[in-house]
Amino acid sequence: EFCSSLAGIMLLEVLLVLGTLLIYFLFSKKKEETLPFKDGWWGRGQKPVTKEDSSIRPFKVETTEEELSDLFRRLDQARFTEPLENSCFHYGTNSVHLRKIVSYWKNQFNWKKQVEVLNKYPQFKTKIQGLDIHFVHVKPPRLPEGQAAKPLLMVHGWPGSFYEFYKIIPLLTDPASHGLGEEHIFEVICPSIPGYGFSEAPHKKDFNSVSAASVFYELMLRLGFNEFYTQGGDWGWLICTNLAQIAPNHVKGLHLNMVSVSKLGLSHLLSVLLGRYFPGLFGFQDEDVRRMFPFLKKGLYRILSESGYAHIQATKPDTVGCGLNDSPVGLAAYILEKFSSWTDMEFQNLEDGALERKFSLDDLLTNIMIYWVSGCIVSSMRFYKENLQKGIGTQKHEKLTVQVPTGIASFPNEILHTPQAWAKKKYTNIVSFHFMPRGGHFAAFEEPELLAKDILQFVDKVEKEQLWKKK
Repeated sequence: EFCSSLAGIMLLEVLLVLGTLLIYFLFSKKKEETLPFKDGWWGRGQKPVTKEDSSIRPFKVETTEEELSDLFRRLDQARFTEPLENSCFHYGTNSVHLRKIVSYWKNQFNWKKQVEVLNKYPQFKTKIQGLDIHFVHVKPPRLPEGQAAKPLLMVHGWPGSFYEFYKIIPLLTDPASHGLGEEHIFEVICPSIPGYGFSEAPHKKDFNSVSAASVFYELMLRLGFNEFYTQGGDWGWLICTNLAQIAPNHVKGLHLNMVSVSKLGLSHLLSVLLGRYFPGLFGFQDEDVRRMFPFLKKGLYRILSESGYAHIQATKPDTVGCGLNDSPVGLAAYILEKFSSWTDMEFQNLEDGALERKFSLDDLLTNIMIYWVSGCIVSSMRFYKENLQKGIGTQKHEKLTVQVPTGIASFPNEILHTPQAWAKKKYTNIVSFHFMPRGGHFAAFEEPELLAKDILQFVDKVEKEQLWKKK
């Protein structure tokens, strides 16, 4: 009798524990944890006791004759190495083609004209957390009666710049003139990440994606935007993701043209091993299978062959950056390689890297010149070290989900494909996921119209169903 009553008590205890655990899991999941806002000071020396100047000052890109004559002298004195026969772009930027680009740079490229192009949109600077932050801010040329513009923060990555958005800006601020309707009209804000372009570089260590997200959040509030949309690819993906984690009640929607998931579990491993044979079991669509398999070739080998730059930049950015900041030809070779292979991996099989198939030389050189005249290559590369030095999967933002309504435009030539089945574990509120018909990593630069249409349909969904209110 004693034994059976003891067994009964133990069973009751086990049931109570299981019940408690069940209640805990059911209710603890409801609590939305946000990412803490990072209030740093990244300026030189000690943080001043006086309040920071929060004024917003107009900015224009300007270049001196001295800078240009110095550039031309360096271009004239460039030393080239003969490439291996038939090596195309497999060893990196092919120097036979690089010579042609440098010749164009010296003899035909008109930087002064490109400066006018850069200055056609209003630009500003403002001090945030000790840094001078540069941003482009474009308002719609006209608004239909009773309609308000929707603020949209667009964030670039590496080795890009705010200039990547110059072709998509008119499609978003004046969609009607481009046949995209007038239901949703945007006011576009494109900042330069601190340490990129014309934003001041951090003077202290540890400025990472969460720091950048906190700075841009302050920027949007300073501009008077309490609710806004965000869009990004490359580092812009992570910065906008972090911003949605910091301020989920202020970000109405998050649109991404690149997604990466760092917290991988057993289900991911199984899907890599078996997804090709049982796609339905892992939530894969036919297009996922086409883009991901064979996984050794399209996943593992690709990571190994294409991530050397990231390993250098995440460990010793200042060493290699020293050479790039001293040589415009070295800088161009380093950056142009990415605009070839990240646009389409197949372009490595061509001697010219098919660089001009999707971009004009003027556009490519304008982006390179932003790095050259601002001298920002080293600080832009340090961002890798700040984000990766503690190891992948170790940071708080990597462990938190994103509840904000999310739209994903998945371009076929993105370096690594992330299926929706993987993305939804991190982004729990995906309202649109589209396989784009063409395009690669630099979506806004390469396929502005495709990206603009996807942003518009995403915002339309969020607005019509008031999805941000149901977070």
